[in-house]
Amino acid sequence: MEPHIAQRTGVGIGAIVEQQQALEFKRLFIDRPLLVMVERGAKIVRWAGGEYLIRAGEAVAIAGGQALDVVNRPPERGSYRARWLACDEHLIAAHAAQHPEQPTIRHALAIVEPCAEFGAAFHRAIHAIDDASVPIAIAQHRVAETLLWMGLNGGRFGSAAADMLTAKVRRLIMTDLANEWSAPSVAAALAMSESTMRRKLADENATLTEIVSDTRMSFALNLLQSTQHSVTQIACDVGYKTPSHFAARFHQRFGFSPTAIRRRLADQYRAASMADG
Repeated sequence: MEPHIAQRTGVGIGAIVEQQQALEFKRLFIDRPLLVMVERGAKIVRWAGGEYLIRAGEAVAIAGGQALDVVNRPPERGSYRARWLACDEHLIAAHAAQHPEQPTIRHALAIVEPCAEFGAAFHRAIHAIDDASVPIAIAQHRVAETLLWMGLNGGRFGSAAADMLTAKVRRLIMTDLANEWSAPSVAAALAMSESTMRRKLADENATLTEIVSDTRMSFALNLLQSTQHSVTQIACDVGYKTPSHFAARFHQRFGFSPTAIRRRLADQYRAASMADG
């Protein structure tokens, strides 16, 4: 099956990340809580005052509403590979209400020795998101089971980030990335005055222009890692009329070109083609 990002309303979102070379993503905004299981290579998650190294077979739970530095490092041979799960916010809230005694994850939680049952629950949840033949009640149960296992491993997700205006603006932009978002249109959609919106964003050290650009770039990165869509198609999907303009903005944001994520794999295909010829 072609790599893709699976989404199911009321359940969650899941995908596989493939990356061909070691790259560092500075100030990567995590808009919603994520549970990531590394299958090949290693992942570094770094924030002010803390850092985790997550190896193959381990997992990390990352709280939403924060910017982190992330490094995905492939093994000596082959590509970096991980699966990620973003649970529906209502399932997260229900779990939090049922288990207030569990510590809330503020930045990240490393799960360094997950038991086999934890991994099995995680993969069942991913499968239920991707397979519409699984009844939605069962799919929600599988995600809830994964949250239970995560709680037994040291923490639960909170929902405080949802109150931040930055997060609300990012969610609005995500509904139509190609739209020419303006301050009046965003303020109107959020039912507030433009001046109030600007002031509240400033209180969170953000501007609308920065949020729109970063939301587009973050989603583009997601597509580059989790799908086989062409750079041209991804540029169009996130609101850029030309691949060159998109590539320039992407390089400005992350410090490398969009093709860097896939380059080694492309080189391998090219070498194989030359050998066959």
